[in-house]
Amino acid sequence: MEGNLQGQQTGAKQQERIRRYAKLVERLSPKSDMAAGLLRSFWVGGTICVLGQLILDFFSYRLRWGMASASTATSVCLIFLSALLTGLGVYDKIGKYAGAGSIVPITGFANSVVSPAMEFRREGLVMGVGAKLFTLAGPVLVYGISSSIIVGLIVYAMEVI
Repeated sequence: MEGNLQGQQTGAKQQERIRRYAKLVERLSPKSDMAAGLLRSFWVGGTICVLGQLILDFFSYRLRWGMASASTATSVCLIFLSALLTGLGVYDKIGKYAGAGSIVPITGFANSVVSPAMEFRREGLVMGVGAKLFTLAGPVLVYGISSSIIVGLIVYAMEVI
């Protein structure tokens, strides 16, 4: 009987600790306004896309390049701007403000390639920048090259048959 009473007291103490911990977590956790976060994400991502469209229009209509050349030049410009802003520390601030809106595919990928390289630049050009540059890009490039070879072989086989 005495052991059962001790078990109940221990259980009550444990429940009280759990309740106090939950209260502490609730108090210390950052408050998140989902509507504001979605709005920031939407307008920043949209602004990046509009910038890309303006660059594309400049190359295709103003300089009268073909659509393929203009698309390539637009990609290069967006990657360069993203890498530059990452190197200057601006893209991280944009990412903290906009969240997923800053991970618009091409600029987000450029940021994720440059960030580890910048972080490990003190370790030297080869072991720091060179090795860390492909931390994320390596698997993506391997997958992209492998899948393009497979698709190329399938298309070639279909043409032969």
